[in-house]
Amino acid sequence: MLDLKNKIIMLDGGMGTMLQAAGVPMGKVPEALNVTHGEAVIDIHRQYIEAGADIIYANTFSANRYKLSYSDYSVEELVTAGVKNAKKAAADSGRDVAVALDVGPIGELMEPNGSLKFEEAYDMFKEMMTVGAEAGADLIVIETSTDLLEMKAAVLAAKENTTLPVFSTMTFEKNGRTFTGVTVEAAALTLTGLGVDAVGINCSLGPNDIYPLAKKLVEWTPLPVIIKANAGLPNLNSGGYDISAEQFAEQMDQFMDLGVRMIGGCCGTTPGYIREMKKMLSRREAEGRKAERPAFVQRAAVCSSTQVVEIDGVRVIGERINPTGKKLFKEALLNHNIGYILTQGISQVEAGAHILDVNVGLPKIDEAGLMVEVIKELQGVVDVPLQIDSSHAGVIESGLRIYNGKPIVNSVNGEMAVMEKILPLVKKYGAAVVGLTLDENGIPLLAEERYAVAERIVRKAESYGIPKEDVYIDCLTLTASAQQKEVVETLKAMQLVKERLGVKTVLGVSNISFGLPKRELVNVAFLTLAMAHGLDLPIINPNVAAMMAAIDSFNVLYNRDEGSKYYVDKYSKIVEAEKNSQAAAPAAKPSDTKSLEYAVLNGIREYAAEATRELLKTKQAMEIVNEILIPALDKVGVDFEKGRLFLPQLIQSATTAQEAFDVLKEYMAGQKDAETVSKGKVIIATVKGDIHDIGKNIVKVVMENYGYEMIDLGKDVPIEKVVEAVQKTGAKLVGLSALMTTTVVSMEETIRALHEAGCDCKIWVGGAVLTEDYAKQIGADFYAKDAKQSVDIAKTVLG
Repeated sequence: MLDLKNKIIMLDGGMGTMLQAAGVPMGKVPEALNVTHGEAVIDIHRQYIEAGADIIYANTFSANRYKLSYSDYSVEELVTAGVKNAKKAAADSGRDVAVALDVGPIGELMEPNGSLKFEEAYDMFKEMMTVGAEAGADLIVIETSTDLLEMKAAVLAAKENTTLPVFSTMTFEKNGRTFTGVTVEAAALTLTGLGVDAVGINCSLGPNDIYPLAKKLVEWTPLPVIIKANAGLPNLNSGGYDISAEQFAEQMDQFMDLGVRMIGGCCGTTPGYIREMKKMLSRREAEGRKAERPAFVQRAAVCSSTQVVEIDGVRVIGERINPTGKKLFKEALLNHNIGYILTQGISQVEAGAHILDVNVGLPKIDEAGLMVEVIKELQGVVDVPLQIDSSHAGVIESGLRIYNGKPIVNSVNGEMAVMEKILPLVKKYGAAVVGLTLDENGIPLLAEERYAVAERIVRKAESYGIPKEDVYIDCLTLTASAQQKEVVETLKAMQLVKERLGVKTVLGVSNISFGLPKRELVNVAFLTLAMAHGLDLPIINPNVAAMMAAIDSFNVLYNRDEGSKYYVDKYSKIVEAEKNSQAAAPAAKPSDTKSLEYAVLNGIREYAAEATRELLKTKQAMEIVNEILIPALDKVGVDFEKGRLFLPQLIQSATTAQEAFDVLKEYMAGQKDAETVSKGKVIIATVKGDIHDIGKNIVKVVMENYGYEMIDLGKDVPIEKVVEAVQKTGAKLVGLSALMTTTVVSMEETIRALHEAGCDCKIWVGGAVLTEDYAKQIGADFYAKDAKQSVDIAKTVLG
């Protein structure tokens, strides 16, 4: 039905903007208007169709079970009514107009940063989508997402429970990341792999600010691209937005030269904006300016949600999260010591690993359950991609399902039964895969025979729709002490694979030296030879300095480290550090993995309580707070502000600190005349009429873990309740949150009421539609753009 090859598809514009203009009562959820004011909703759809929209979005954005818990209506009632209203408008138009089920975020942070489980999110999306499909929706649009894992849950819910096309659009800030740190490239890789039908960007920014992000997007996906920009920034004084319909259309023109296939508007746009874009397209056609997309180049790359690793040089896979030959690691698995596993991951990343192999296979343990837990926890403390390593298809699928990004699967081999079991999973979840050059006859001795197995794997993968760029061939390292003459066959096979198949290669390097003395000498030599023969992904222990030095030296000698810049920067620092260490007295290790500081800096909750109890043997509670906890959180905050870490890591560190605070509070409760751990009471609330509380909840979590006693009044809070809470508790600081332009009025009225009641408190405000200037206009004392700034305000007011 949608002709994406021969025409640009016009989408509609903002729904909330139009509902406000229609003067209908917004209520707690705008989707309730599908039932109470259905004609008004239908009329808005009609206006967009008359303006030229080819696809209209049903008024179902927030109609999920979580957000409707505050409504008198069910998901089935509001989704069905929303789709039916849109279908009626489309039918009445006499045009071929498609109706999209519009699916927005649930509104709750997902694990490990929040309490929402992946399976719960999946079920909520599934409910919306099955109802929407039954009501007659033509496609599903999942939009305005900032969390890639939540988007993945929604995509899987759509693809596993309906046959409808699926479009996915995420919302980014000017820095090219969502507020949870997701990059454009990571979103493109992950969503393309999951098999959506179109991918794009909507909301938050105007067209000119989205344009550089769209340029990246078209480079990282071959899929049709969607752009639905805001009408600039909201002007809270005028109630409108700062880009006119004519300006909007003029700015959207540039996206045509990127080959963008679907355009529309988001917040602040109206049918007038759609009409002007139709005129722009007509002008382009009259001028003979075709929309030509730059040629797409498939890349070999994997990612977490916050970091993409392109395999365009030697990239290290850390081998230490694996029980094979590791007594301490086996004990950690058996004792469920997740903290130990996380420290292994962190130390490898600090040493230079680009990807981490994750293998938790031991007899008599729930390998699938543990794989899921370890992946979730690891992705909360490191941002490198992971390699899911297991010999069991069920374990691999469990890991793939909840992985946040595009991982590697380790592994498949040349046996037909194995390929038919593993490759469909690789395709479904959009992963890369390691192919081992062995089959039912074992490991071939000769290079040509191993190449033949590699070719079979690559061709089979391609038959499933897996591009060869996502197949990494392992020609298998044999032990030199037992099969010495076969060592060179591994190197020959790898060279054949590179030259004839053009795929990336991987090797477990340290197997070469098993049974030999001074193993490191053999490992380094073999690694260097392997890289010269085409090795892209060595699986090694990055904490062995000689192995990493071999890679750094190879990159200099093969002109991959141009001007030796990386080598000089890294090793000149090492030389300087060695000089300083000889001149100075030995210092305490800054990275004691069992210390409280290390736990907070790296977000390892499992170690925080134990470390705090140990410190209480020699330190006072407030010394621990002021000398360790707060400085560590401050360092995390600085790294967050400078973009060295992102919201998930900030929350993980804050939650880790909470473990320590809980121990301190319990200890202090048993001490007479002890100083309180609380830094002061803070009231926080989402104002009346607004049910969006995810931002407020993030602020609450972070501030609690700085030691502030947070009094959370919830969302849609009446003005008198805020005043009453301040009078009752004596809190000296109040935080108010609002996401919608319509509820900023409630914020201003709440501030006025606090002043008129003579409340002795300072007020800070936050929310996507607010600015610092407007915060001052409505009488707020402070404005915070994020949780870290909220903490800074609390320090200013409460100390």
